[in-house]
Amino acid sequence: MRLSVRRSARRGGAHLPGAPAGARPARIGGARPPLAPRTGQTGGVSDEAFSGTGPGVRFTAADEEKRRGVRRMKTIATGLLAFATLVFALATWAKAAGAGSWAGYVAAAAEAGMVGALADWFAVTALFRRPFGLPIPHTAIIPTKKDAFGRSLGDFVGDNFLSGQVVRGRLAALGIGRRLGEWLAAPGSAERVTKEASAALRGVLAVLRDDDVQAVVGEAVTRRAAATSVAEPMGRMLGKVVADGGHHGVVDLVAVRVHDWLAVNHEEVVQKVTQKTPGWTPKFLDHQVGERVYKELMRFVTDIRDDPAHPARGAVDTFLADFATELQTDPETIARVERAKADLLARPEVQDLIASTWAAVRTLVMNAAEDEDSELRRRITTGVRDFGARLATDRKLQAKADGWLQDAAQYLVETYRAEITSLISETVAGWDADDASRKIEANVGRDLQFIRINGTVVGALAGLLIHTAAVTLGG
Repeated sequence: MRLSVRRSARRGGAHLPGAPAGARPARIGGARPPLAPRTGQTGGVSDEAFSGTGPGVRFTAADEEKRRGVRRMKTIATGLLAFATLVFALATWAKAAGAGSWAGYVAAAAEAGMVGALADWFAVTALFRRPFGLPIPHTAIIPTKKDAFGRSLGDFVGDNFLSGQVVRGRLAALGIGRRLGEWLAAPGSAERVTKEASAALRGVLAVLRDDDVQAVVGEAVTRRAAATSVAEPMGRMLGKVVADGGHHGVVDLVAVRVHDWLAVNHEEVVQKVTQKTPGWTPKFLDHQVGERVYKELMRFVTDIRDDPAHPARGAVDTFLADFATELQTDPETIARVERAKADLLARPEVQDLIASTWAAVRTLVMNAAEDEDSELRRRITTGVRDFGARLATDRKLQAKADGWLQDAAQYLVETYRAEITSLISETVAGWDADDASRKIEANVGRDLQFIRINGTVVGALAGLLIHTAAVTLGG
């Protein structure tokens, strides 16, 4: 029968839905209505009983087996008390009937055994309940002192198991760094770590909302770019490029492109020039002017293209060098560049570009994490295996790893010790007193019944010795 059913029977039975509080269950056909089973039952025993809102004591099939063992031992101990009582009665009758001195010895031993059995029965019973239901002081110790026991247990665990010194000593004895290195270096371990890490990475990326991440990335990039001055770095970089002649290739490309464009757009250039001449000049003269301008442009651009030492190229070098210097030293130029940077960052197109980088990175990482042959997973596997091989043989690295683990463990136990110990005390406080008492009795009650048996035997031997000493000394 379930413990929860027994409790309900003692407290007035189960109530039907809608029945008033305190009403006894109705009987149909002389039988009680069936009780609704509790959730989480295994083998007919409630997994959880609730007291208030706290979690209850969990009773298992193993606890039921232990309780049956306790009941068997109770029967043996009580039977031994009954046997001592019977022997005392018979020995007392025999002594009164003149059976001889032996009856006194037997009666004394049986009497002392009865006293020892009764005393130990009272002591054992007082741990879990009030003997005969009487309100005797300092009885039912476990039900009445349950919360204090929980606090004491929490303090005991915190002082003796969750101290920084104990944790550090235990971790140092385990040699976790060396063991971890040997495991990582073993065949298949690095692949397993990579597989689990890839799965975790995919899970994290799948949970994250793109809109939220894009907003965070966009804000972070924009804030960082806005807070970083770009004029001075640009000036230093441009000065280095000009000094090394790295810009000459760009000048060559521009000269070639301008020459090719002029060659293809001859008529368009002439037309643009003639449109700017005064309206009173003859048309043929306008055309001649346009042709002249075009030829001078072609000659100028061709000279720049073909002559590396052309004065225009030197002018470009001088301009770029001066601009590089101004970017680093001229406050007005620096301010103009910073304003241009701010205007560029504020443009919607730039913000969209920054936000879209997250989607590209996410897709890239997801694909690499899913592909077992990807470069990402191969590099992770190789790195984990190499790290494990080094950790397994390098004593200095082992000492560092062990120190990091010990520091982390010490920080956790010292920071969250109160929360951990409060879990114990609050859990015990949430237990029903009767359930907790039955749970403890099921686990230690069998040994306590041996105390009753030993009390009976030891009491009988003590009584026999005392009676013998009294007879001997009394002559």
